[in-house]
Amino acid sequence: MRKYIPSYIRVPVLFFAIAGLIEYFVDSGNEPAFIKFPIVLVFLLLVLVVILSIEGIVAALDNVLFQSLDAAGKARYLANDAKTPKFIQWAKDTYIKLLGQKPIAQESEIVLDHNYDGIRELDNSLPPWWKYAFIISIIFAFAYMLKYEVFGGESQIDEYQTELAEAKISIEEYKKTAKDLVDANSVTLLTDASDLSAGKAAFETNCVACHMADGGGGIGPNLTDDHWILGGGIKNVFHTISEGGRDGKGMIAWKQSLKPAQIAQVASYVLSLQGTTPAKPKEAEGDIWVAEAAE
Repeated sequence: MRKYIPSYIRVPVLFFAIAGLIEYFVDSGNEPAFIKFPIVLVFLLLVLVVILSIEGIVAALDNVLFQSLDAAGKARYLANDAKTPKFIQWAKDTYIKLLGQKPIAQESEIVLDHNYDGIRELDNSLPPWWKYAFIISIIFAFAYMLKYEVFGGESQIDEYQTELAEAKISIEEYKKTAKDLVDANSVTLLTDASDLSAGKAAFETNCVACHMADGGGGIGPNLTDDHWILGGGIKNVFHTISEGGRDGKGMIAWKQSLKPAQIAQVASYVLSLQGTTPAKPKEAEGDIWVAEAAE
């Protein structure tokens, strides 16, 4: 097939195919890969040089082979090179039929009587492909009108609203499994032993300096009583851990150090300390939190 596809078609098609594959597999965001990553541009230029080199080498070998043949061999080579494959010939014949033109030898049959300074006019019919396309467009227009204007098919706005609703459902389903997307509004109290164990480990690593290992309080408030400075309940406790305490005298915001899933685990562990008896409980601070008002 090489001899039936000119090099000026082969080279660009192959080059852009490789470039397209690179754009597909290289994650470059909104920028083309060869702009964001200069090494990609260097690679593409190298690919182009290699393709052109291969074309030149193959052409040179082909010429050497041709020159090494005798007169009869050269004649056979040229005759074989001039053959048109059946598929190519079929494509050409089909193209001519689609044009619907008369062969030059038969143009006398469709010459009109008009003569303008020796210029004659041919009575060519519209190309069949154009007529068929026009007929198909009319059929499509009627089908479209019946579906959307008569039978009330979904409009683009309806389809958009449907897809939007489906997307919202998918997002909510995804959030259920993507723990690190949790925030103060969507967090729920964790009760699994594994989550509480992880929360306890994070608490003992980061919180015992201020709240003591048993939650009795030190620099920070007592976490075992029912008094809360910034509100109790999983949502308030999550927000306090994430964003920090009171300005100037509260704890730091742990969202820079802990992932949302970890903050949810720590908050759940802190709430599990409610009602326990620490060794040296600190005096209660803040207001009594009523669980029913937490959400």
